[in-house]
Amino acid sequence: MKRNSLILLLVFTFLTATLLMGCGSSSDAPQTTKTNTIAIGGSSTLAPIIAECADSFTEEFKNWDKVDPSFTEEPIVIFVSTGGSGFGVKSALDGTFDIGLVARNLKEQEVADLADGETIKLGSDVLTIAVNPNNPVTKVKNDLTLDEVRAIFSGEIKKWNQLDSSLPETAIIVAVRDLGGGASQVFDDAVMHGTPISDAAQQIPSMGALAAKVMDNAATIGYVSSGLVNQNPDKLTALSVDGIAPTLENINAGSYAIGRPLLIITKTEPTAMQRAFMDYLSSEKGNEVITKLGYIPAN
Repeated sequence: MKRNSLILLLVFTFLTATLLMGCGSSSDAPQTTKTNTIAIGGSSTLAPIIAECADSFTEEFKNWDKVDPSFTEEPIVIFVSTGGSGFGVKSALDGTFDIGLVARNLKEQEVADLADGETIKLGSDVLTIAVNPNNPVTKVKNDLTLDEVRAIFSGEIKKWNQLDSSLPETAIIVAVRDLGGGASQVFDDAVMHGTPISDAAQQIPSMGALAAKVMDNAATIGYVSSGLVNQNPDKLTALSVDGIAPTLENINAGSYAIGRPLLIITKTEPTAMQRAFMDYLSSEKGNEVITKLGYIPAN
């Protein structure tokens, strides 16, 4: 991001602080008021997409009146924060954020609570079963059954050689998102079906940090966003599940089932300025960012 960017990224999770960095400095930061600021936050998967789009939006228009002459002449200020999909919903409902970021399907009660606002699908993501490329499982057994995946994440299968006798007799390190993350719900719905995650599993506070854990340790397995796998092809390997690889073709066809929508939500009808940025996110320029970061645009 450019040094003079007007985007300020506020990071509420511990490890994502190293992944989403604030842009600009105190000397060139714009004055913020309620009339020129949009606060956005939630899913750690969506936050980098929104941050990059916000950076491009402010660089293109600078001031709100350049977006629309009827808007204030003040500079555009957009805050992007992480904290998980559940945090995104809660904070949109309680007014902390103008726009919430959610990387999962909304629950029935959430749909009812958001009935007066808007829910827009920006794209799609899938959760891959990812390992470090140096893990010998990539060569010995790169296709797991859904039952094997469930057994690994529940702790029933504890060592790699339980999958194949030629694999090392070393402990499998399981990495998952914390319960506030949208990925945890998606994984439970698609894979675990209510079977508890192993107590020994390491709960990671952001998807970026979860991916980093897998990249850093060859004994680790985790469910990692396809976008992060696509961004790090030499550091992450996605295993097939029941013979189906998480390729773009299989994802588009719906044959790889561990998927989730990427949503933006508002509690009430968006303001004109909020609407302008939301339209930008859904535009061709927004789609280019979604595609560049390895996800699938909604249109």
